[in-house]
Amino acid sequence: MASSLDITIVNRVARVALNRPQVHNAFDDALVAELTEAIGKFDRDAGVRCIVLTGNGSTFSAGADLNWMRGMARANEAENRADSERLAALMRTLNTTAKPTLARVNGSAYGGGVGLVACCDIAIAADTAKFGLTEVKLGLVPAVISPYVVAAIGARQARRLFVTGEIFDAAYAQRIGLVHDVVAPDKLDEQVDRVLHWLAKGGPLAQREAKHLALELGGALERNSGQTDMKNAALIARLRVSPEGQEGLTAFLDKRPPAWTKE
Repeated sequence: MASSLDITIVNRVARVALNRPQVHNAFDDALVAELTEAIGKFDRDAGVRCIVLTGNGSTFSAGADLNWMRGMARANEAENRADSERLAALMRTLNTTAKPTLARVNGSAYGGGVGLVACCDIAIAADTAKFGLTEVKLGLVPAVISPYVVAAIGARQARRLFVTGEIFDAAYAQRIGLVHDVVAPDKLDEQVDRVLHWLAKGGPLAQREAKHLALELGGALERNSGQTDMKNAALIARLRVSPEGQEGLTAFLDKRPPAWTKE
């Protein structure tokens, strides 16, 4: 079976590319498990100084895989909760790894893809990238990724984007704090390398403590607790099996508008 990740280590930088371009690097069980394991491995590897996360192909990540969503639509609440807890573990692992993390946003990011961007310390996006927290269109909410997205863009911006599900561009993403830099696609690697140059100058222990300090003072360590993960996983599981969630997922898979858009 082909790996869901394409990993290279050059000059102590681990470059991790989501490697499902045929489905726009959408999440499934295998990708979630492999990415969680890879980030944890690099966190423990003294030979790795930082981690760059990107996507192969034209998309960073489209969020949930269609077949994965189809399976979750048929699953019961307990199965949905277990699935959500695995995704929560991935986000927590990425957010709290001691190594500096950089999202190289080569293309569009939706749903969980936005969560990955928000969990990284630094995010650099191509100016062609689009973003969206579109879960409400399915009768769902971005529960698992919400602590990280709110920490990145603030509650005020999140309130709008969570309830509208609207698509926004890279310039807007930069304006609200989701990404730090926006460049032309052909300048993306140049900007990533510029940031990696500065990261290489810092002491590894100092960077680890600096990252922890920023998370602690920002309240992220307290807000984004294991208890929060469990609560949010329970929320999304409950909504997935609710009548509205079932209608939203079914409508999406059937490529038709959900019933509530006709009311």
